[in-house]
Amino acid sequence: MESYDLIIIGAGPSGYAAAMRAMDFNKKTLIIERKRIGGAGVTNGALSSKTWWELSRVTRAMNAGFELYQINPPEIRFNELRQRVNEAIGSRRDLLSEHMDLLKDSGKELSFKEGDARIISKNEVRIDLDGQSETVRGDYIILATGSRPRKLPNIPVDEKIIFTSDGIESMEQFPASMVILGAGVIGCEYATIFSGFGKTKVHLIDKGDRILPAEDQDIVDVIEYNMEHNGVLIHRNSRLTRMSIVEGEVEYELEYTDGKKEIFHVEKALISVGRVPNYEDLWDDPVDIELNPRGITDNDTQTSVENIYAVGDITADIALVNVGELEGRHAVEKIFGKPERRLVYENISFIMFLHPEVAGVGLNETQARQKGINYRVAVLDYKVIPRAIAERNTQGIIKLLVTDDDEQKILGMRVVGNHASSAIQAVALLISMDKGIEELAECVHPHPSITEGIQECVRMLLGKSLLKPAVYPGLHCRKYCDGAYEDLVAKTA
Repeated sequence: MESYDLIIIGAGPSGYAAAMRAMDFNKKTLIIERKRIGGAGVTNGALSSKTWWELSRVTRAMNAGFELYQINPPEIRFNELRQRVNEAIGSRRDLLSEHMDLLKDSGKELSFKEGDARIISKNEVRIDLDGQSETVRGDYIILATGSRPRKLPNIPVDEKIIFTSDGIESMEQFPASMVILGAGVIGCEYATIFSGFGKTKVHLIDKGDRILPAEDQDIVDVIEYNMEHNGVLIHRNSRLTRMSIVEGEVEYELEYTDGKKEIFHVEKALISVGRVPNYEDLWDDPVDIELNPRGITDNDTQTSVENIYAVGDITADIALVNVGELEGRHAVEKIFGKPERRLVYENISFIMFLHPEVAGVGLNETQARQKGINYRVAVLDYKVIPRAIAERNTQGIIKLLVTDDDEQKILGMRVVGNHASSAIQAVALLISMDKGIEELAECVHPHPSITEGIQECVRMLLGKSLLKPAVYPGLHCRKYCDGAYEDLVAKTA
């Protein structure tokens, strides 16, 4: 029986990151993967969908340019776009495989086995492939098997007419119409992608009165405006009562909160109602790893079995590629080293690939109020940022939240608009350092840049505003204390 210091089940972003960190400790490591290196983060997730988004963004901008110069735009061919996406996926997967081969050639004790893994004791893993089995032993085991799209029992998903994100890549042409069930981040991203190509009439089912329920209303307002301007039909306050395939197309019925019912017909449907962790048939009963309703229960990546760890989407933490990688590396550091601190998630930054993009870190106003936190917030409109003016695209806002005290420690930030993601990382670092905005005030930003807007938000909160929100439109500074707002403009003018 082959023996290893560490066995990692799953070669997606979190498992791969764990393996690379184990190389730093010179540990004999085995990665087991039943499908493809890179996992859903490459094939059916972040990389593929964001490549589609980039192609959609370029198409939308190109069409706007042709319209400006009164030129008919060229025909957009679905197969050519899909080939670009497949090339991106293949390139990333080949890079990962080549990287592993180079590590093995350099003398690192890294092995890869393909097959279905099952933990049969706390130190033994059986690998099944094509009717053959072998058992390997590991001092430690990391579970990194990811997640899959959630399916609903009353919807006949066939990945040909009614899709999940796993099957969307098999689509052969732009549908004339499509309904998307789920108005969270993933559903809204796909609504942005397909409407951006200008080939598909998109319907978006939203059980509430607005999309992206976890985000602040002013952020949502920008995204909803652009979606509807791009032809997306948002079914607000609606509940799906039926979806079926009728004569090769999709028929669905909605019931609204006012009791009204309506039937719609579209060519395709995408179900985007969350993801579920992949832990079925992963261990024998005697192993007894503790579960909760959202996945494997873990204590700073360690499961209820002391030598078995869980990272990435299989746990109940934030389902993001960067979080999975962070957890994978942290688990290895806990096993073979001494981390300086526990994992923290307050400084995790993210991007929503919408139109325009949304980036954030830490708390937004909605979350701060839900937690009962008093805060101060500065809001700056893109209309006053020279870079946005130069690009002739001033749609967007920057929001910076700080504690309602003299320290004004950063609670979070949201940016919606062009280059939103470029404005986040410095703030994320200060949150992790538990610093106030005085540190940020000393940062001199390049001109012209979107990040200059962050500096003006800081100045507003410190009472040193360059533009003076009392007289300058597009700037707001307020505090939220014990359930009520107070305007801070007079103090910062």
